Amino acid sequence: MHSVKAGDTRRKPWIVGVSGASGTPYAASVLRALLAAGESVDLVVSRASRLTLLDETGISFRDAHWRDDLRQWLARGADGKPDTFDVPSRTLDDVRYWAAGDLAAGPSSGSYATKGMLIVPASTACVAGVALGLSKDLLQRSASVTLKEGRRLVVCVRESPLNGQTLKHLVSLDEAGARVLPASPAFYAGATHIQDLVDFVAGRVLDAADVPHSLYRRWEGELGSASGGG
Repeated sequence: MHSVKAGDTRRKPWIVGVSGASGTPYAASVLRALLAAGESVDLVVSRASRLTLLDETGISFRDAHWRDDLRQWLARGADGKPDTFDVPSRTLDDVRYWAAGDLAAGPSSGSYATKGMLIVPASTACVAGVALGLSKDLLQRSASVTLKEGRRLVVCVRESPLNGQTLKHLVSLDEAGARVLPASPAFYAGATHIQDLVDFVAGRVLDAADVPHSLYRRWEGELGSASGGG
């Protein structure tokens, strides 16, 4: 785990929070794209998300070995194939990992400078906690700080169906200034692989954060382009 060091005052990261909802490939795609865009990242992985990551990828995410585990995670394709993506060790040089239980971590304070926070995927429990300001762990606390400081918060909710209480929580987040973005893949970009659908959602998360990327083909007003007829 990283601690804040003297001389890092110009570093202004995006906080990426990963909750326990299904959808760890979405988080991996967002992280790869942020790093490819030259962005600094502060990573918070909830306790529940470790179970989801283990179930979806077979990767055990460990505090003491987070760098090796993160590299393995980011190299994995959405179809489960390992080493789909090349992730050199130096790619992770500007990633800081903060344990979910570390409420004294940098992102827990408004004086810790960040560009904002992306929660991907966001479970309904995470949505409720942030909407109610519970701050039960670092992920929720970081989101609360992001809102109170008026910084960009993107919540990529991954659940279906949504009950009335969750919908109310999402409305509360929208009213508080968050961008609520359901993990809803589209097909007009000409997806031919599961990775294309994952990257579309990740790309929309980055669009909401105004981070440039090339994760999907944008709509240009030409019918039939997704099927190759445009």
